[in-house]
Amino acid sequence: MLRILAFVAALLLGGALAACGSGAGDPGGGAGASGTAGASGTAGAPASPEDAPQRIVSLSPSATEILYAVGAGDQVVAVDDQSNFPQGVPTTDLSGYTPNLEAVLGYQPDLVVFSDDDGDLASGLDKVGVPYLKLPAPGDIEGAYEQFAQVGVVTGHADQAHELVGAVRGQISAAIDTAGGAGQGLSYFHELDPTLYTVTSESFIGQIYSLFGLENIADSASAAGAYPQLQSEFVVSANPDLIFLADAEPGGESAASVAQRPGWAGATAVRDGQVYALDDDTTSRWGPRIGELAQHIAQVLADRPGT
Repeated sequence: MLRILAFVAALLLGGALAACGSGAGDPGGGAGASGTAGASGTAGAPASPEDAPQRIVSLSPSATEILYAVGAGDQVVAVDDQSNFPQGVPTTDLSGYTPNLEAVLGYQPDLVVFSDDDGDLASGLDKVGVPYLKLPAPGDIEGAYEQFAQVGVVTGHADQAHELVGAVRGQISAAIDTAGGAGQGLSYFHELDPTLYTVTSESFIGQIYSLFGLENIADSASAAGAYPQLQSEFVVSANPDLIFLADAEPGGESAASVAQRPGWAGATAVRDGQVYALDDDTTSRWGPRIGELAQHIAQVLADRPGT
């Protein structure tokens, strides 16, 4: 549960920072015409394989997964306290949410990768001449692919990153085929935490659902951004056909606990047994496992009664 709450806090902080125009400059030109959030920072492509960074510190679970997926795992010397995948990553007590510059520099990094910063981390790294790469939550799936590519270039694994993008695209395409249109016209609620923070179709998670023709009940609350907090009465009155729980880690929410909420037992998704638990790590990270999230959603749709 702590991971989910931290993820929600990071998303809200990231949105606030973006609105204020803070953060490092984007060598790739910043957000494109589609408004995607790309990578930014001071790190560039190594002049030769020998010049690729060899002491990378990652302060973001998503970045950690991307680094390993593009083949840069052997170059990583430390990751933050929330990074737990793939198995065996060098987890430390470093915090990605309240980064401590001195603690980070203790690992003698030649590249620091992070997702959120109030400005102190980037400016501190600039002062000591340590390259960094900022990978905020992307605005859409293409933004995630752009980050895969950027990480590959900066770490000297551009070819592997290109292959990774192709593989994840293939996973998502296969997932859409598996669903076979079973999601068309169905409404859903994606729960980030028990206080009913959620996603709209503006978010990269919401766009994955949109690929299946699913309609997001939170879209009418999109004035609050890509990650609004809904009222219980709003969700009940919207009466979603499906509910996906991204806060269902051990000890978290479940179909049973949702049914016990005032007024929720009569909602279509609860009444028809259409409340589904999702892996909280997979749904809170924009790394290479977004393909697995798509496959999970596809299987839920394909297995629904009457499909």
